[in-house]
Amino acid sequence: MKSSRRDFVKQSAVVAGSCWLPAGIGDVLGAAAGVAADEAGAASGWYDRPMRWAQLAFVEDDPGNYDQQFWLDYFRKVHADAACLSAGGVVAFYPTELALQKRSAWLGDRDAFGDLAAACRKMGMNVVARTDAHACWQKVADAHPDWIMVGPDGEKRRHASDPQYWLTCALGPYNFEFMTAVHEEIMRKYRPDGIFTNRWAGSGMCYCEHCRKNFRDFSGMELPRTNDPQDPARKRYIVWNQKRLFDLWRLWNERIRAINPGASYLANAGGGALSPLDMKTIGELAPMMCADRQSRRGLMAPWANGMSAKEYRATMGGKAIAGMFGVGIDDEHRWKDSVESGDEIRMWAADGIAQGLRPWFVKFNAKPLDRRWMPMVEEIFAWHYRNEGYMRNVLPLARVGLVYSQQSAWFYGGEKAREKVEEPALGFYEALVEARIPFEMVHDRCLDASHVAGFQTLVLPNIAALSEEQCGQLRAFVEAGGGLVATYETSLYDEWGVRRKDFGLADLFGASYGGGVEENMLNSYLSLEREAGASGVHPLLRGFEDAGRIVNAVDQVDVTAADEGGFAPLRVVPSYPDLPMESVFARAGGARKPGVFLKQVGKGRVVYFPGDIDRTFWQVLDVDHGRLLRNAVEWVTNEAPVVSVEGKGILDVAVWEQKYSMTVHLVNLTNPMMMKGPVREIIPISAQKVRLRIPEGRRVRRVRLLVAGGEVTHRVEGGAIALEVPSIGLHEVVAVDF
Repeated sequence: MKSSRRDFVKQSAVVAGSCWLPAGIGDVLGAAAGVAADEAGAASGWYDRPMRWAQLAFVEDDPGNYDQQFWLDYFRKVHADAACLSAGGVVAFYPTELALQKRSAWLGDRDAFGDLAAACRKMGMNVVARTDAHACWQKVADAHPDWIMVGPDGEKRRHASDPQYWLTCALGPYNFEFMTAVHEEIMRKYRPDGIFTNRWAGSGMCYCEHCRKNFRDFSGMELPRTNDPQDPARKRYIVWNQKRLFDLWRLWNERIRAINPGASYLANAGGGALSPLDMKTIGELAPMMCADRQSRRGLMAPWANGMSAKEYRATMGGKAIAGMFGVGIDDEHRWKDSVESGDEIRMWAADGIAQGLRPWFVKFNAKPLDRRWMPMVEEIFAWHYRNEGYMRNVLPLARVGLVYSQQSAWFYGGEKAREKVEEPALGFYEALVEARIPFEMVHDRCLDASHVAGFQTLVLPNIAALSEEQCGQLRAFVEAGGGLVATYETSLYDEWGVRRKDFGLADLFGASYGGGVEENMLNSYLSLEREAGASGVHPLLRGFEDAGRIVNAVDQVDVTAADEGGFAPLRVVPSYPDLPMESVFARAGGARKPGVFLKQVGKGRVVYFPGDIDRTFWQVLDVDHGRLLRNAVEWVTNEAPVVSVEGKGILDVAVWEQKYSMTVHLVNLTNPMMMKGPVREIIPISAQKVRLRIPEGRRVRRVRLLVAGGEVTHRVEGGAIALEVPSIGLHEVVAVDF
């Protein structure tokens, strides 16, 4: 199995493997493998070379007011080998000849973009021009009022932050004509290696005359006035919106390459389940990508940066993925000239690097008003440069895949997609991190054998919307010996979000849909059962030997067991009153339905939880739920782990293979500010015992610690090496040279 997965990763460095698309969507988006091969043809060019990126985003008064040499010296100091520099769109930082493009009022006879780009090239850096397509000045609105975004009330939209600008329609002539001309002018004048566009996909749904007509021509319908994904017009709009944006992407690619065949359009797009653009198509179109998750805000774990890497890699394969990180406080108040805590920057960047992102720092405003961030970025980039050979990863060696589903978000979740689709995934992600189990993300449209080969286990956190073909692919995976863990309404809906009469995977679950879902249960529990005659508890209940019951999930699907007499280690204790205190006891009578289903299918194993235990874990973080999820994954995986790490603390673990080495990344997330930053300081953790399986045919030459420095004592035990990492501050990398 592993060899074919390796082939996919290598081949996808040029073209992403062909993934299945729901009937209708694939044809509309034009994502056939042959088309993708032609569109991604430039991927074998420069795109894999840069390992460290610098982005300097000009503000309008930067020309003449910033020190160019200061930034060139800094780029050299941090060993940046590629730069993304502001060029045009909203404001031109070069002498544009386009009458409707606003020149910076501070530009004068200068060429801020051109001069800086030329100087970066002299340093051997690749240069990408940044444009912005989401807003325009009054002159454009006067000349082409039809280019302006229109709200559902029929009113044209001014920019909320700076009312001198207007919001533009992303799906009409402003992008297809005007921004195309901007990109062609930049490409002709400077021949950059690519063009990267900020906010090119629009600022929300537009009701302008072009959108109304184009959607009517596409669907025969009027633009929807609801976000209900089961509304026919809304469903068609989701598909049409993507088609227009991918058509735009292809147009810009075509025009850019007509001028400079070695360049590409590099979209700021994509991400996880809530992304509005199909990641499978993105994986085929893009020669490389950058994950634009610049920092965390609110209740967000630091592993979210590494999660971005995995989400992109699920469809990008072995193509380069750079990870943007900002140096300011990026919350809803938009303090763009601020500076974030140094240790927060370090932790955010470290987790991205550990999971395969190439670091890309972003600085808005070329006038360095506060330089406290600069030593931190220099430290991160200098370490990355010294160890670059170990950062050029060939293959992630994780055996567990966590599936994410955009079609579930689009057609099942709708306005509740964050609650119903993202939160279950976040809960399972946190559980796997706490369990120190290396894992990858898997896109639900890439469940064919070539993509899942190499995985022993797939996890389905409420992947509700699945087609018959996808269910068949999962069935084949299990029958071939794979493990499967699924929760809640997984497979209860088809790929368009229409509820089935029964689970599409009912045969794997050993359970059928009982006709309803109980939501927001109060004071419900799971009783822990022992199988008659068994000497101990089932492996699912490892660690619960002295427990009689634990809290249940919040929502529960009504199910009936295929085998009514079968053993279930968990049984649902129905809700009972929580007040008055005299009434707080479980009522007698009534059958207690299974709270979990365990099944052996062919050579594989399946665990199905009818409750939303993963989403509940994310909301409550009950340690028992985390342990249950870990036990379920370990039971269905049913093999010795590639790597095990024992010790105190919370570590995000990744294991990679390079051409002549293996690495194990250990990112220390043990911190009182783990779930809500910024981090105040890094809290070191004590010694960690690491055991790593060595691939067959490999002979270990030496083992090093890349952060602490130097070789580390190890011993060989039955095809594995064992060692101890004395302590970890933020990040340690065990590097095994062959």
